[in-house]
Amino acid sequence: MSTPALFFFAVAIWGSTWIAITFQLAAAAPETGVAWRFLCAAALLAAYCLWRGVPLRFSRRMHALFAAQGLTGFAISYVFVYHAERFIVSGLVAVGYAASPLVNLVLARALFGTRMSRRVAAGGVLGLAGIATIFGREFARLDLHGPVAIGAAFTIGAVLLSGLASMAATRYHTLGVSGWGPLAWAMGYGGAATLAIALALGRPLGFELGFASVASFVYLVVAGSILAFGAFFTLVARIGAARAGYVGVMVPIVALLISSVFEGYPWTWQTFAGIALAVAGNVLALHRPAPARATAAAA
Repeated sequence: MSTPALFFFAVAIWGSTWIAITFQLAAAAPETGVAWRFLCAAALLAAYCLWRGVPLRFSRRMHALFAAQGLTGFAISYVFVYHAERFIVSGLVAVGYAASPLVNLVLARALFGTRMSRRVAAGGVLGLAGIATIFGREFARLDLHGPVAIGAAFTIGAVLLSGLASMAATRYHTLGVSGWGPLAWAMGYGGAATLAIALALGRPLGFELGFASVASFVYLVVAGSILAFGAFFTLVARIGAARAGYVGVMVPIVALLISSVFEGYPWTWQTFAGIALAVAGNVLALHRPAPARATAAAA
C-alpha cells in the first residue's frame, strides 16, 4: 500500500473508533476493555504470523523494546483514553492527539538527536491551531475544575505515552525490525500488563454481551487495533514518527464528520476554517520538496 493510502487508511479507522469506545465504556471497566481488546488482537496477529510463516522469534533486546511499546502505547495510554472519555467528550480527547506530531518531534530530538525540521514543526503548529479553532466554542465553555481537569490530565498522559510508544517503534525499525511480528508481541505485552492492572485494582473481568458492545469490540480489535496500528507503524518506518504523528491531526476531523451524522454535530465557520488550517498543516509537514536540479556551469 502506498504511503498516502496508509495515512488516510489509519485516519479513517481511528476517526471512527471514538464512537466505538463509548459503547465499550458501558460494557466493561476501562482496564478490562483495554486488556481484552489487545489480548484478542495479539492472539489474532500471532495466529496470522504462524499461518503465513512470519517470524515471531526475536532477541531479548527486541523484546524489551516491544514490551516498552506495549506498556506505553497499548496498555496505560489506552486506559487513560478510556478514562478520559468518562469525564470529557470524545472530541476533546481527540483534540489532545492533535498534539502528537509536536510531541513526537520533541521526543525524537531528546531521545535520538533527530533534527527538528522547521517545515514539520510549522505544520504541527498549524494543525494544532486548526483543531483548536474547530473546538474553540467548546473550550470556552469548559470549567477547568473537577471532572474536566481529570479528563484533561488523562488525555495529556495518554498523548505523552503514545509518543513514547512511537519512539520504541522507531528504535527497533532503525535496527531493521518491522512487520506484524513485533506488533503482535507489543500488543500481547500491552494486553497482559493491562490485565494485571485490572486484577490489581479488583476490576471485574466480565463483559456485557449485547449487539452494540460486541460489534464495537470486534471493530476495535480488528480495525482499530490490528489494521490501523499496522498502517500507522508502517508509516513510522517509512516517514518517521513526527510525520506519521500527523494522523492524530486529521483523526478529529473524521470524528467530526461521523459525529455530525450520528450525534447531530453542528457545522460552523469555525469548523471549516479549522479544517482548512489542519489540512494546510498536513500538506506543509508531509510534503517533501523536490531536490533542486544541478545546473551545468557554462564552459
